[in-house]
Amino acid sequence: MRNVIRLTAFLALFAAAPSVAQSDPEGAVSQDRLTADVETLVGFGTRHTLSATDDPARGIGAARDWAAGEFAAISAACGGCLEIVQPETVASGNRIPQGVLIRNVVAIQRGSERPDEVVIVMAHIDSRASDVMDATSDAPGANDNASGSALVLEAARVLSQRTYPTTVIYALLSGGEQGLYGGALLADYARDQGWTVKAALNNDIVGGSCGSDGTCDSAHVRVFSEGERADADAAAREQMRSRGGGNDSPSRNLSRWVAAVAEAGAEEFAVRQTWRSDRMGRGGDHIPFLAAGFPAIRFTAAIEDYHHQHQDLRVHDGITYGDTADEMDFGYLASVTRLNVAAIEGLARAPMPPEVQIDGLVRPDVQLEWLPVAGAVSYNIWRRATDARDWELRMQLSGDEAADLNSVTLAPDRGDDWIFGVSSVAADGSESPVSSAVPGGAFGPMQPSL
Repeated sequence: MRNVIRLTAFLALFAAAPSVAQSDPEGAVSQDRLTADVETLVGFGTRHTLSATDDPARGIGAARDWAAGEFAAISAACGGCLEIVQPETVASGNRIPQGVLIRNVVAIQRGSERPDEVVIVMAHIDSRASDVMDATSDAPGANDNASGSALVLEAARVLSQRTYPTTVIYALLSGGEQGLYGGALLADYARDQGWTVKAALNNDIVGGSCGSDGTCDSAHVRVFSEGERADADAAAREQMRSRGGGNDSPSRNLSRWVAAVAEAGAEEFAVRQTWRSDRMGRGGDHIPFLAAGFPAIRFTAAIEDYHHQHQDLRVHDGITYGDTADEMDFGYLASVTRLNVAAIEGLARAPMPPEVQIDGLVRPDVQLEWLPVAGAVSYNIWRRATDARDWELRMQLSGDEAADLNSVTLAPDRGDDWIFGVSSVAADGSESPVSSAVPGGAFGPMQPSL
């Protein structure tokens, strides 16, 4: 039976960060290990997608084999807790003139309660020189993207020592520089496995704190998130324009959630929310996830150095070019890694965000309804002024019946003036991102409109 609560008095509003089990021990993320992993990846000379696959010391094949070996060692240290798979496909396209094998290296840490509910942390392992088709020149790819690859490996080392209700996926992707092929392959694999993707965290260029103009920022990381959903059809986009939704995709709410995790953290390191899918005219491996309807965001350094990104190793007019490890800030990489670890941990413990329906049409109050969520013992109700960035806590539902509660009426809240949402809370206090009560707000692929 549906339970209904009606609020007749306005509750005090206050900003609240999500409750996340940030049990990461002090120093669990090792800057030394991150440095060693980046240097190892740089040592393969080039990791270009079209480079050698059978050379044991150079090329993409050697890098993938090494990564698989690292995942195997991590699994051995946790008693075999990781299942290592290497999905593959043969791809061709604008930057792949002839068919080439695209292979991802993926480690799966199965959840103890809801194994088909997954959180993904990923990075592309391939690199490139100035000419995107140059598969033979040295392309060390230290920041782009040995930094993200090292982060994924380090997250696996730290988080594999614990168990979670939901599954954590650690993925190193090929073919990123040639057209996001590894991201598309992993998104297809997730769909084929029947996984419910709660979040995909893409880390790409996360190891530098200074730009080519000398500007530095080691206190922030950018998190890119889409506004209007990539998988929305024309009818859904019309509903978003009419009822709101252009600023409330699940990815946008995931970005807000991660920003709150950073704010609640022990170190002075913050998220700069960047409200576009990616950098201007560029892309990353989270883009295929967005196209598939999966919540996905991109972590990227606050400042990019274009002299040390997609550049041949050379000195020209007194400027040194090339993506080498000596241009990186490994303390900064450690900060981004710690934030990812805290976010993955919180997401892996939290229930799925609920799918929320709203009725606020021509009435002086608002009714929210949702289906009960597996693993949730309570729910929090949130609202945001239509021109506001952050959520305000409107109401906490707790007590013996909270887990079964699936409807609430808010008064005197008027639907035209606010965006509303609901988050799920686990028994240990871990809280999901907010799911917005707007068209396209649910954390799952959209169904085609009739």
